[in-house]
Amino acid sequence: MLSNFLQQPIGQQQLLSTLFTSKRFYGGLRDNNRIFTNLYGDYDSSVTGAMKRGDWQQTKNIISKGKEWIISEIKKSGIRGRGGAGFPTGLKWSFMPKNDPRPSYLVINADEGEPGTCKDRQILLNDPQKLVEGCLLAGYALGANSSYIYVRGEFKKEIESLQNAIDQAYEHNLIGKNACGSGYNFDIHVHPGAGAYVCGEETALIESLEGSTGKPRIKPPFPPQFGLWGCPTNVNNVETISSCPTILRRGSSWYNSFGRKNNHGTKIFSISGHVNTPCVVEEEMSIPLKTLIEKHAGGVRGGWDNLLAVIPGGSSCPVLPKNICETVLMDYDDLAKYDSSFGTGAIIVMDKSTDIVKSIARLSKFYAHESCGQCTPCREGTIWVKSIMDKIVEGKGTRNELKLLESLITTVKGNTICALGDAAVLPIEGLLRHFRKEVEEKLID
Repeated sequence: MLSNFLQQPIGQQQLLSTLFTSKRFYGGLRDNNRIFTNLYGDYDSSVTGAMKRGDWQQTKNIISKGKEWIISEIKKSGIRGRGGAGFPTGLKWSFMPKNDPRPSYLVINADEGEPGTCKDRQILLNDPQKLVEGCLLAGYALGANSSYIYVRGEFKKEIESLQNAIDQAYEHNLIGKNACGSGYNFDIHVHPGAGAYVCGEETALIESLEGSTGKPRIKPPFPPQFGLWGCPTNVNNVETISSCPTILRRGSSWYNSFGRKNNHGTKIFSISGHVNTPCVVEEEMSIPLKTLIEKHAGGVRGGWDNLLAVIPGGSSCPVLPKNICETVLMDYDDLAKYDSSFGTGAIIVMDKSTDIVKSIARLSKFYAHESCGQCTPCREGTIWVKSIMDKIVEGKGTRNELKLLESLITTVKGNTICALGDAAVLPIEGLLRHFRKEVEEKLID
C-alpha cells in the first residue's frame, strides 16, 4: 500500500499525506523533481542551455504577480535558509521595510568556508543561471534594484563562471534595465572575498563588502533595518536563492510536499570522508542519513559496520556515533533531537581507522585561526581549546585540563557576537558526549 502511495503524482501524495505520516519514506527524489538539473556539469551551463532545461521560463509572469504574492509563496513553501542557520526564508524576506526612502539591497552569501561544505560552488560552476534568476525574483520581492554576490576569493573558476552567466543574462535583457520586459531595473555585481571564514556571518560579510575588516556587528539593528551602507539589506545563501525560481514556477505546494513538517523541500548534500564515492547530491529533506550514504556515496569504506562516527552538517555540528547514525533523519528537527544540527547538510564520514580525538582537535585549530578576535570569549577561548586539545592528542593532557576544557565550552558558548564561538566548542561538546572514553584514554592521570 505504501509503495502505491509513493508512486502517486505529487498532488495526490499531498492529499493522502495525513494517512501515511507515520509510514512516509523520505528520499528517492526523482529526476523530474530536482531543482538543480546541471549539478555535475553534464550539460551546457550557458544561458541558452539553462533555458532549455526550464530556467527563465515565465519569469516576467512571476514578477507581474507582485511582491506580496512572491513572498507569500516562499513562506508557504516552507523553505529555510540553506546556509546553515535554517531560518524560514519567506519570513526573513518579510522583515524588509516597505516604502523606505533608502535604497534596498539583496546580498548573496557565496563565501562557502565551512569545512566539509562544497555545495554552493557546484551551483556557481555548473548551474549559475538559477542563482542569477533567483537574484532577480528575490530582489524584486524585496524592493531591491541591486544585488551583490560575495564569493569566496579562492573560487577562481566559480567566479569566472558566475560572471559569464551574469554577462549573458545582461546580453539577453534578462537583467539590467527593464529586466525580462517587466519594467523593473535590476543589476548584479560579483565581489570576491579575501578568504576569511568569519565573513560567512552576514554582518561580517556586509562589513567586508563596505571595505572594512570582516568583523561581525552587534545586533540589533539587523540588516533589514541597517545593512549595506546603512540601508535595508537581506542576506541569503546561494542554494536558497537558486531554489526560489523553481518554487515559484512549480508552486509552494509542490515544494512542501517533500520532507517532514517544518523541514520541507529538497536539499543539496555534500558527502565526504571515508565513503567509497564522495559526492554532492540533491535529495529530499528528511532522508535517513544511512540511506543517503549508502545510496549516493557508495556506502562507508569497509562496510557500514566499519563506521565510527559522522559529522552531519559541516565541521561546526556535533559528531554523532554509529548507533545514532543508524536511524537519524537528515533534517533540522531530528538532528536537534540528538543534540547535533543540520547545518549546511555537509556530511563528513569517519570509519574505525579514525583517531576521533585527533580529528576534532584539528577542527579546533581551524576555529582558533579563523576567529576575528573581536570577542574576548572567542579570541581567548578558541586558543585555550586548541592548546588543551593539542596536549590531549599528544598524550600530555591531565584531568584538570579536561575539566578546564569543559568549563571553556560553557564560557564561550552563547557569549559571542556571532556564532563562530559556538562553532568552535560544539564539536568538542559532541566529542565529550559520545567519545569521552577515547579522550580519557589519552590523559596522563
